[in-house]
Amino acid sequence: MSASPHESRGIPLHTKILGGLLVGAVVGVICNLTLGGTHPFVVGTNKYVAGPIGAIFLNLLFMIVVPLVFASIALGVAGLGDLKRVGRIGAKTLGFFLVTTALSVTVGLVMVQIFRPGTRITPEVRTQLLETYAGDAATRMQAAEQSTFGIQTVVNIVTRNPLKSAVDLDLLGIIFFGIVFGAALTLIAADRAKIMTGVLQALNDIVLKIVDFAMMIAPYGVAGLVFGVTSRFGLALLKPLAVYIIVVLLSLLVHTVVNYSFLLRVFVGMSPLAFFSRVRAPIITAFSTSSSSGTLPTSIACAEQKLGVPPQIAGFVLPLGATMNMNGTSLFEGVTVLFLAQVFGVSLSLGDQAIVMVMCVITAIGAAGVPGGSLPLLIGILAMFGVPGEGIALILGVDRILDMARTTVNVTGDLVATTFIAKSEKVWDPKVLPAV
Repeated sequence: MSASPHESRGIPLHTKILGGLLVGAVVGVICNLTLGGTHPFVVGTNKYVAGPIGAIFLNLLFMIVVPLVFASIALGVAGLGDLKRVGRIGAKTLGFFLVTTALSVTVGLVMVQIFRPGTRITPEVRTQLLETYAGDAATRMQAAEQSTFGIQTVVNIVTRNPLKSAVDLDLLGIIFFGIVFGAALTLIAADRAKIMTGVLQALNDIVLKIVDFAMMIAPYGVAGLVFGVTSRFGLALLKPLAVYIIVVLLSLLVHTVVNYSFLLRVFVGMSPLAFFSRVRAPIITAFSTSSSSGTLPTSIACAEQKLGVPPQIAGFVLPLGATMNMNGTSLFEGVTVLFLAQVFGVSLSLGDQAIVMVMCVITAIGAAGVPGGSLPLLIGILAMFGVPGEGIALILGVDRILDMARTTVNVTGDLVATTFIAKSEKVWDPKVLPAV
Protein backbone atom coordinates (compact mmCIF):
# COMPACT_ATOMS: atom_id res chain seq x y z
CA MET A 1 0.00 0.00 0.00
CA SER A 2 1.12 3.54 -0.65
CA ALA A 3 1.97 5.83 2.20
CA SER A 4 -0.39 8.50 3.44
CA PRO A 5 0.01 11.89 1.76
CA HIS A 6 1.59 13.45 4.82
CA GLU A 7 4.14 10.62 5.03
CA SER A 8 5.09 10.37 1.37
CA ARG A 9 7.44 13.34 1.45
CA GLY A 10 9.48 15.30 3.95
CA ILE A 11 9.68 14.44 7.64
CA PRO A 12 7.78 11.26 8.65
CA LEU A 13 4.56 11.81 10.59
CA HIS A 14 5.67 10.00 13.73
CA THR A 15 8.81 12.17 13.85
CA LYS A 16 6.69 15.33 13.61
CA ILE A 17 4.39 14.10 16.38
CA LEU A 18 7.32 13.20 18.62
CA GLY A 19 8.84 16.61 17.92
CA GLY A 20 5.60 18.32 18.89
CA LEU A 21 5.46 16.28 22.08
CA LEU A 22 9.02 17.22 23.06
CA VAL A 23 8.53 20.91 22.23
CA GLY A 24 5.31 21.06 24.26
CA ALA A 25 6.92 19.29 27.23
CA VAL A 26 10.11 21.38 27.29
CA VAL A 27 8.36 24.73 26.81
CA GLY A 28 5.74 23.79 29.42
CA VAL A 29 8.33 22.87 32.05
CA ILE A 30 10.30 26.05 31.34
CA CYS A 31 7.15 28.18 31.73
CA ASN A 32 6.26 26.42 34.97
CA LEU A 33 9.74 26.83 36.44
CA THR A 34 10.18 30.48 35.41
CA LEU A 35 6.64 31.87 35.65
CA GLY A 36 4.61 29.30 37.60
CA GLY A 37 1.52 27.34 36.63
CA THR A 38 -0.88 30.11 37.69
CA HIS A 39 0.89 32.98 35.92
CA PRO A 40 -1.52 34.94 33.66
CA PHE A 41 0.63 34.25 30.60
CA VAL A 42 0.62 30.49 31.25
CA VAL A 43 -3.09 30.45 32.05
CA GLY A 44 -3.91 32.55 28.99
CA THR A 45 -1.73 30.42 26.69
CA ASN A 46 -3.47 27.27 27.89
CA LYS A 47 -6.92 28.83 27.61
CA TYR A 48 -6.61 30.52 24.22
CA VAL A 49 -3.83 28.69 22.34
CA ALA A 50 -2.58 25.31 23.60
CA GLY A 51 -5.90 24.13 25.03
CA PRO A 52 -8.02 24.87 21.93
CA ILE A 53 -5.46 23.37 19.54
CA GLY A 54 -5.25 20.19 21.61
CA ALA A 55 -9.04 20.05 21.94
CA ILE A 56 -9.57 20.44 18.19
CA PHE A 57 -7.14 17.58 17.50
CA LEU A 58 -8.88 15.31 20.02
CA ASN A 59 -12.33 16.29 18.74
CA LEU A 60 -11.36 15.39 15.18
CA LEU A 61 -10.34 11.93 16.36
CA PHE A 62 -13.42 11.41 18.55
CA MET A 63 -15.66 12.66 15.74
CA ILE A 64 -14.87 9.57 13.67
CA VAL A 65 -14.64 6.94 16.42
CA VAL A 66 -18.32 5.91 16.23
CA PRO A 67 -18.59 5.48 12.43
CA LEU A 68 -15.18 3.84 12.31
CA VAL A 69 -15.96 1.33 15.06
CA PHE A 70 -19.34 0.43 13.59
CA ALA A 71 -18.14 0.15 9.98
CA SER A 72 -14.96 -1.76 10.81
CA ILE A 73 -16.68 -4.21 13.16
CA ALA A 74 -19.58 -4.85 10.77
CA LEU A 75 -17.22 -5.27 7.81
CA GLY A 76 -14.92 -7.46 9.87
CA VAL A 77 -17.73 -9.83 10.85
CA ALA A 78 -19.26 -9.82 7.37
CA GLY A 79 -15.85 -10.35 5.79
CA LEU A 80 -15.24 -13.41 7.92
CA GLY A 81 -18.41 -14.83 6.40
CA ASP A 82 -18.92 -17.94 8.48
CA LEU A 83 -20.51 -17.22 11.86
CA LYS A 84 -18.63 -20.16 13.32
CA ARG A 85 -15.42 -18.44 12.27
CA VAL A 86 -16.61 -15.21 13.90
CA GLY A 87 -17.22 -17.11 17.13
CA ARG A 88 -13.83 -18.80 16.95
CA ILE A 89 -11.95 -15.57 16.32
CA GLY A 90 -13.96 -13.76 18.98
CA ALA A 91 -13.18 -16.45 21.56
CA LYS A 92 -9.48 -16.39 20.71
CA THR A 93 -9.41 -12.61 20.86
CA LEU A 94 -11.09 -12.45 24.28
CA GLY A 95 -8.85 -15.24 25.56
CA PHE A 96 -5.76 -13.35 24.43
CA PHE A 97 -7.04 -10.16 26.08
CA LEU A 98 -7.66 -11.92 29.40
CA VAL A 99 -4.29 -13.68 29.48
CA THR A 100 -2.25 -10.57 28.66
CA THR A 101 -4.27 -8.42 31.08
CA ALA A 102 -3.71 -10.93 33.90
CA LEU A 103 0.02 -10.93 33.07
CA SER A 104 0.17 -7.14 33.24
CA VAL A 105 -1.60 -6.95 36.61
CA THR A 106 0.71 -9.63 38.02
CA VAL A 107 3.76 -7.63 36.95
CA GLY A 108 2.38 -4.50 38.63
CA LEU A 109 1.48 -6.22 41.90
CA VAL A 110 4.92 -7.85 42.16
CA MET A 111 6.70 -4.54 41.50
CA VAL A 112 4.64 -2.59 44.06
CA GLN A 113 5.39 -5.23 46.71
CA ILE A 114 9.10 -5.01 45.98
CA PHE A 115 9.39 -1.21 46.10
CA ARG A 116 6.48 -0.41 48.47
CA PRO A 117 6.09 3.21 47.25
CA GLY A 118 3.20 4.00 49.61
CA THR A 119 5.43 3.75 52.68
CA ARG A 120 7.57 6.64 51.34
CA ILE A 121 4.81 9.27 51.39
CA THR A 122 4.97 11.39 54.55
CA PRO A 123 1.77 12.42 56.36
CA GLU A 124 2.55 16.07 55.59
CA VAL A 125 2.78 15.45 51.85
CA ARG A 126 -0.37 13.34 51.95
CA THR A 127 -2.32 16.15 53.60
CA GLN A 128 -1.01 18.73 51.13
CA LEU A 129 -1.97 16.64 48.10
CA LEU A 130 -5.41 15.83 49.48
CA GLU A 131 -6.08 19.54 50.03
CA THR A 132 -4.79 20.51 46.59
CA TYR A 133 -6.95 18.04 44.68
CA ALA A 134 -9.98 17.78 46.98
CA GLY A 135 -12.29 19.29 44.33
CA ASP A 136 -11.12 16.98 41.54
CA ALA A 137 -11.33 14.00 43.87
CA ALA A 138 -14.95 14.83 44.75
CA THR A 139 -15.81 14.95 41.04
CA ARG A 140 -14.17 11.56 40.46
CA MET A 141 -16.07 10.05 43.41
CA GLN A 142 -19.38 11.30 42.02
CA ALA A 143 -18.51 9.76 38.66
CA ALA A 144 -17.62 6.51 40.41
CA GLU A 145 -21.12 6.25 41.85
CA GLN A 146 -22.46 6.18 38.28
CA SER A 147 -19.72 3.97 36.80
CA THR A 148 -19.55 0.93 39.05
CA PHE A 149 -18.95 -2.34 37.26
CA GLY A 150 -21.55 -5.04 37.81
CA ILE A 151 -24.11 -7.30 36.16
CA GLN A 152 -25.87 -4.24 34.71
CA THR A 153 -22.69 -3.43 32.76
CA VAL A 154 -22.97 -6.83 31.07
CA VAL A 155 -26.70 -6.29 30.41
CA ASN A 156 -26.05 -2.84 28.94
CA ILE A 157 -23.70 -4.30 26.33
CA VAL A 158 -26.88 -5.36 24.52
CA THR A 159 -27.83 -1.80 23.67
CA ARG A 160 -31.49 -0.79 23.51
CA ASN A 161 -30.75 2.22 21.31
CA PRO A 162 -27.69 2.17 19.00
CA LEU A 163 -28.09 5.90 18.31
CA LYS A 164 -28.00 6.70 22.03
CA SER A 165 -24.92 4.49 22.38
CA ALA A 166 -23.32 6.49 19.58
CA VAL A 167 -24.18 9.82 21.24
CA ASP A 168 -22.90 8.61 24.64
CA LEU A 169 -19.76 7.08 23.05
CA ASP A 170 -20.78 3.73 24.54
CA LEU A 171 -18.33 1.64 22.53
CA LEU A 172 -19.43 -1.68 24.02
CA GLY A 173 -22.96 -1.04 22.79
CA ILE A 174 -21.73 0.11 19.38
CA ILE A 175 -19.48 -2.93 19.06
CA PHE A 176 -22.32 -5.29 19.94
CA PHE A 177 -24.59 -3.65 17.39
CA GLY A 178 -21.82 -3.81 14.79
CA ILE A 179 -21.27 -7.53 15.46
CA VAL A 180 -24.99 -8.30 15.18
CA PHE A 181 -25.30 -6.12 12.07
CA GLY A 182 -22.33 -7.83 10.39
CA ALA A 183 -23.59 -11.28 11.35
CA ALA A 184 -27.01 -10.50 9.87
CA LEU A 185 -25.32 -9.37 6.65
CA THR A 186 -23.93 -12.87 6.19
CA LEU A 187 -27.42 -14.37 6.45
CA ILE A 188 -29.31 -12.32 3.85
CA ALA A 189 -29.27 -12.68 0.08
CA ALA A 190 -25.82 -12.05 -1.41
CA ASP A 191 -27.00 -9.40 -3.89
CA ARG A 192 -28.60 -7.31 -1.13
CA ALA A 193 -25.70 -7.84 1.27
CA LYS A 194 -23.30 -6.64 -1.42
CA ILE A 195 -25.01 -3.23 -1.56
CA MET A 196 -24.74 -2.67 2.20
CA THR A 197 -21.18 -3.97 2.29
CA GLY A 198 -20.28 -1.42 -0.36
CA VAL A 199 -21.83 1.35 1.70
CA LEU A 200 -19.94 0.26 4.81
CA GLN A 201 -16.69 0.00 2.86
CA ALA A 202 -17.17 3.50 1.46
CA LEU A 203 -17.92 4.82 4.96
CA ASN A 204 -14.78 3.14 6.26
CA ASP A 205 -12.66 4.62 3.46
CA ILE A 206 -14.08 8.11 4.05
CA VAL A 207 -13.37 7.92 7.76
CA LEU A 208 -9.76 6.88 7.12
CA LYS A 209 -9.35 9.92 4.87
CA ILE A 210 -10.58 12.08 7.74
CA VAL A 211 -7.86 10.45 9.83
CA ASP A 212 -5.36 11.85 7.34
CA PHE A 213 -6.83 15.33 7.90
CA ALA A 214 -6.55 14.93 11.69
CA MET A 215 -2.96 13.72 11.43
CA MET A 216 -1.98 16.88 9.56
CA ILE A 217 -2.50 18.89 12.74
CA ALA A 218 -1.38 16.10 15.09
CA PRO A 219 2.07 17.61 15.87
CA TYR A 220 0.45 20.90 16.90
CA GLY A 221 -2.36 19.21 18.83
CA VAL A 222 0.11 17.01 20.69
CA ALA A 223 2.28 20.02 21.56
CA GLY A 224 -0.76 21.83 22.94
CA LEU A 225 -1.91 18.86 25.04
CA VAL A 226 1.49 18.21 26.58
CA PHE A 227 2.16 21.91 27.19
CA GLY A 228 -1.08 22.08 29.18
CA VAL A 229 0.09 19.31 31.52
CA THR A 230 3.71 20.39 32.02
CA SER A 231 3.01 24.13 32.32
CA ARG A 232 0.44 23.53 35.06
CA PHE A 233 2.23 20.94 37.18
CA GLY A 234 5.88 21.19 36.15
CA LEU A 235 8.10 18.89 38.19
CA ALA A 236 6.80 19.79 41.65
CA LEU A 237 4.52 16.81 42.14
CA LEU A 238 6.98 14.38 40.60
CA LYS A 239 9.31 14.57 43.60
CA PRO A 240 7.10 13.22 46.44
CA LEU A 241 5.49 10.68 44.13
CA ALA A 242 8.67 9.72 42.29
CA VAL A 243 8.86 6.14 43.57
CA TYR A 244 5.20 5.49 42.75
CA ILE A 245 5.65 6.92 39.26
CA ILE A 246 8.80 4.85 38.72
CA VAL A 247 7.01 1.67 39.83
CA VAL A 248 4.12 2.26 37.41
CA LEU A 249 6.37 3.21 34.49
CA LEU A 250 8.84 0.39 35.15
CA SER A 251 6.01 -2.14 35.37
CA LEU A 252 4.55 -0.89 32.09
CA LEU A 253 7.99 -1.07 30.50
CA VAL A 254 8.56 -4.64 31.72
CA HIS A 255 5.18 -5.75 30.40
CA THR A 256 5.85 -4.14 27.03
CA VAL A 257 9.48 -5.14 26.54
CA VAL A 258 9.36 -8.59 28.13
CA ASN A 259 5.81 -9.94 27.83
CA TYR A 260 4.88 -8.45 24.46
CA SER A 261 8.26 -9.30 22.96
CA PHE A 262 7.92 -12.90 24.17
CA LEU A 263 4.44 -13.20 22.66
CA LEU A 264 5.60 -11.68 19.37
CA ARG A 265 8.66 -13.90 19.12
CA VAL A 266 7.10 -17.19 20.25
CA PHE A 267 3.45 -17.05 19.18
CA VAL A 268 3.53 -14.59 16.27
CA GLY A 269 6.96 -15.40 14.89
CA MET A 270 7.86 -11.75 14.35
CA SER A 271 10.89 -9.78 15.44
CA PRO A 272 9.87 -7.40 18.27
CA LEU A 273 12.19 -4.74 16.81
CA ALA A 274 10.47 -4.99 13.42
CA PHE A 275 7.07 -4.78 15.10
CA PHE A 276 7.82 -1.75 17.25
CA SER A 277 9.51 0.08 14.39
CA ARG A 278 6.33 -0.25 12.31
CA VAL A 279 3.82 0.81 14.97
CA ARG A 280 5.51 4.03 16.06
CA ALA A 281 2.72 6.29 14.80
CA PRO A 282 -0.10 4.79 16.94
CA ILE A 283 2.26 4.43 19.92
CA ILE A 284 3.16 8.14 19.81
CA THR A 285 -0.47 9.10 19.17
CA ALA A 286 -1.59 7.03 22.16
CA PHE A 287 1.08 8.55 24.37
CA SER A 288 0.15 12.10 23.42
CA THR A 289 -3.66 11.78 23.48
CA SER A 290 -4.09 9.33 26.40
CA SER A 291 -6.99 7.80 24.48
CA SER A 292 -7.29 4.27 23.10
CA SER A 293 -10.49 5.27 21.33
CA GLY A 294 -8.94 8.38 19.85
CA THR A 295 -5.94 6.35 18.64
CA LEU A 296 -8.14 3.68 17.05
CA PRO A 297 -8.20 5.23 13.55
CA THR A 298 -4.41 5.44 13.50
CA SER A 299 -4.10 1.88 14.85
CA ILE A 300 -6.33 0.44 12.13
CA ALA A 301 -4.50 2.31 9.40
CA CYS A 302 -1.13 1.18 10.79
CA ALA A 303 -2.17 -2.47 11.15
CA GLU A 304 -3.31 -2.58 7.53
CA GLN A 305 -0.65 -0.41 5.88
CA LYS A 306 2.47 -0.99 7.99
CA LEU A 307 1.92 -4.57 9.18
CA GLY A 308 -0.18 -5.85 6.28
CA VAL A 309 -2.88 -7.37 8.52
CA PRO A 310 -6.06 -8.11 6.51
CA PRO A 311 -8.74 -5.42 7.02
CA GLN A 312 -11.34 -7.92 8.27
CA ILE A 313 -9.02 -9.00 11.10
CA ALA A 314 -7.81 -5.49 11.99
CA GLY A 315 -11.37 -4.15 11.77
CA PHE A 316 -12.63 -6.85 14.12
CA VAL A 317 -9.85 -7.09 16.72
CA LEU A 318 -8.74 -3.46 17.14
CA PRO A 319 -12.16 -1.92 17.98
CA LEU A 320 -12.67 -4.71 20.53
CA GLY A 321 -9.22 -4.04 21.91
CA ALA A 322 -9.81 -0.29 22.20
CA THR A 323 -12.66 -1.06 24.61
CA MET A 324 -11.76 -4.34 26.27
CA ASN A 325 -7.99 -4.88 26.09
CA MET A 326 -6.65 -2.52 28.74
CA ASN A 327 -3.36 -4.12 29.83
CA GLY A 328 -1.80 -0.83 30.89
CA THR A 329 -4.94 0.38 32.65
CA SER A 330 -5.35 -2.81 34.69
CA LEU A 331 -1.66 -2.72 35.67
CA PHE A 332 -2.01 0.91 36.74
CA GLU A 333 -5.13 0.12 38.77
CA GLY A 334 -3.42 -2.76 40.59
CA VAL A 335 -0.35 -0.70 41.46
CA THR A 336 -2.45 2.28 42.57
CA VAL A 337 -4.75 0.25 44.82
CA LEU A 338 -1.80 -1.28 46.67
CA PHE A 339 0.05 2.05 46.74
CA LEU A 340 -2.91 3.88 48.34
CA ALA A 341 -3.50 0.98 50.72
CA GLN A 342 0.11 1.38 51.88
CA VAL A 343 -0.30 5.17 52.18
CA PHE A 344 -3.38 4.81 54.42
CA GLY A 345 -2.05 1.83 56.36
CA VAL A 346 -4.62 -0.67 55.04
CA SER A 347 -3.18 -4.20 55.13
CA LEU A 348 -4.12 -6.47 52.21
CA SER A 349 -3.62 -10.22 52.46
CA LEU A 350 -2.54 -12.39 49.53
CA GLY A 351 -6.19 -13.31 49.06
CA ASP A 352 -7.14 -9.64 48.96
CA GLN A 353 -4.42 -8.98 46.40
CA ALA A 354 -5.72 -11.85 44.28
CA ILE A 355 -9.16 -10.23 44.36
CA VAL A 356 -7.55 -6.91 43.41
CA MET A 357 -6.02 -8.63 40.38
CA VAL A 358 -9.36 -10.12 39.31
CA MET A 359 -11.19 -6.82 39.78
CA CYS A 360 -8.55 -4.93 37.82
CA VAL A 361 -8.93 -7.37 34.92
CA ILE A 362 -12.73 -7.11 34.98
CA THR A 363 -13.07 -3.36 35.48
CA ALA A 364 -10.48 -2.62 32.80
CA ILE A 365 -13.09 -3.91 30.33
CA GLY A 366 -15.51 -1.25 31.52
CA ALA A 367 -12.99 1.59 31.51
CA ALA A 368 -13.67 4.30 28.95
CA GLY A 369 -10.94 4.63 26.33
CA VAL A 370 -10.56 8.37 27.00
CA PRO A 371 -8.20 10.38 29.22
CA GLY A 372 -8.82 9.50 32.88
CA GLY A 373 -11.49 6.95 31.96
CA SER A 374 -10.23 4.39 34.48
CA LEU A 375 -10.33 6.64 37.56
CA PRO A 376 -14.05 6.26 38.44
CA LEU A 377 -13.76 2.47 38.34
CA LEU A 378 -10.53 2.63 40.34
CA ILE A 379 -12.37 4.45 43.14
CA GLY A 380 -14.85 1.59 43.21
CA ILE A 381 -12.05 -0.92 43.77
CA LEU A 382 -10.56 1.21 46.55
CA ALA A 383 -13.92 1.27 48.34
CA MET A 384 -14.06 -2.55 48.25
CA PHE A 385 -10.98 -2.77 50.45
CA GLY A 386 -11.65 0.10 52.84
CA VAL A 387 -9.20 2.52 51.25
CA PRO A 388 -10.59 6.09 51.37
CA GLY A 389 -11.90 7.06 47.95
CA GLU A 390 -10.57 10.57 48.55
CA GLY A 391 -7.12 9.01 48.29
CA ILE A 392 -7.45 9.26 44.54
CA ALA A 393 -6.47 12.90 45.03
CA LEU A 394 -2.94 11.73 45.79
CA ILE A 395 -2.33 10.70 42.21
CA LEU A 396 -4.46 13.19 40.26
CA GLY A 397 -1.57 15.57 39.74
CA VAL A 398 0.54 12.96 37.96
CA ASP A 399 -2.26 10.91 36.46
CA ARG A 400 -2.03 12.55 33.05
CA ILE A 401 1.59 11.47 32.70
CA LEU A 402 0.75 7.93 33.79
CA ASP A 403 -2.37 7.94 31.61
CA MET A 404 -0.20 8.69 28.60
CA ALA A 405 2.08 5.76 29.44
CA ARG A 406 -0.63 3.20 30.20
CA THR A 407 -2.62 4.14 27.09
CA THR A 408 0.52 3.47 25.05
CA VAL A 409 0.67 -0.04 26.52
CA ASN A 410 -3.06 -0.54 25.88
CA VAL A 411 -2.72 0.35 22.20
CA THR A 412 0.46 -1.70 21.77
CA GLY A 413 -1.35 -4.69 23.26
CA ASP A 414 -4.20 -4.24 20.77
CA LEU A 415 -1.74 -4.35 17.86
CA VAL A 416 0.05 -7.40 19.27
CA ALA A 417 -3.33 -9.13 19.62
CA THR A 418 -4.17 -8.28 16.01
CA THR A 419 -0.98 -9.90 14.71
CA PHE A 420 -1.55 -12.95 16.91
CA ILE A 421 -5.10 -13.48 15.65
CA ALA A 422 -4.10 -12.90 12.01
CA LYS A 423 -1.23 -15.40 12.32
CA SER A 424 -3.37 -18.00 14.10
CA GLU A 425 -6.02 -17.73 11.37
CA LYS A 426 -3.28 -18.24 8.72
CA VAL A 427 -4.31 -15.13 6.80
CA TRP A 428 -1.10 -13.21 7.48
CA ASP A 429 2.59 -14.01 7.33
CA PRO A 430 4.92 -11.97 9.59
CA LYS A 431 7.76 -12.66 7.17
CA VAL A 432 5.91 -10.90 4.33
CA LEU A 433 5.43 -7.28 5.38
CA PRO A 434 4.52 -4.23 3.29
CA ALA A 435 7.37 -2.06 2.09
CA VAL A 436 7.85 1.03 4.26
